[in-house]
Amino acid sequence: MKSALRLLSILVCGCLCAGAVGGADNLNPGNKKNYIHTLALADLIRVSIYQEDDLTTHTRIDARGRINLPLLGEVTVGGMTVVEAQATIQNAYKEGRFLRNPQVTVNVEEYAPREVSIQGQIRTPGRYNLPIESTFTVVELVTKAGGITDIGKGSAVSVTRVLPDGSKKIFVIDVDNVIKGRKDQKNDDNNLLLQPGDVVYVPEKLI
Repeated sequence: MKSALRLLSILVCGCLCAGAVGGADNLNPGNKKNYIHTLALADLIRVSIYQEDDLTTHTRIDARGRINLPLLGEVTVGGMTVVEAQATIQNAYKEGRFLRNPQVTVNVEEYAPREVSIQGQIRTPGRYNLPIESTFTVVELVTKAGGITDIGKGSAVSVTRVLPDGSKKIFVIDVDNVIKGRKDQKNDDNNLLLQPGDVVYVPEKLI
């Protein structure tokens, strides 16, 4: 009898522990995408090459997305990830026949200010800094700015973004649906992550 009771208590304990673990997993925001930084205007980066200390450079990315490197001159890295920039610089040194097999490392030593703005029917409009090395969604910005006003149209929040070629693209986000946890299969933009320079606008409801 004692053995049966002991076995029952072990099974109950196991189920409770499993439920606790499952609950923790559900609370973990694992659906948030990993942040991948792309090199931007005024980022200060360090470019170093293995066993080539005299070629180590600290430089800021200019308005054209370029940096100036020893032997190479100007190299475009703006809009690239660190890994892409490393590959680009390696290829440039190889193709220019300056180095046979360079091993390039790029580190961001100082991030440029990363700001977005939110306007329209929002309780605290203005400019907001994006977190460093982390993602930030439209819903998170709306929340940080105090929420949408009573006459704001949360189902049609727009995000205006300037693309690398200078053109503009407008995304329309249904913030109401996202807040309520509804999935809109027709609108992938609802999962849009903000980028520096984005302008968010909350329109007014039509009466």
